[in-house]
Amino acid sequence: MDSYKVIRFYFNRPGYRRTIETYLTLEQAQEHCNNPETSSSTCKLAPNVRRTKLQGPWFDGYEEE
Repeated sequence: MDSYKVIRFYFNRPGYRRTIETYLTLEQAQEHCNNPETSSSTCKLAPNVRRTKLQGPWFDGYEEE
């Protein structure tokens, strides 16, 4: 069975990637990334808005491990 990891990408920091979660199924990774709180353009929660102000635009994506 394949496993996937969720990675946070920052537009202002090319090449920088932060692993958020590991050993997920494809469905779990897709569910995580479909949450509006996993992108600076759609998030509303204070910690995520604060992250955007400090780090610039970001989003979570996934790839196979």
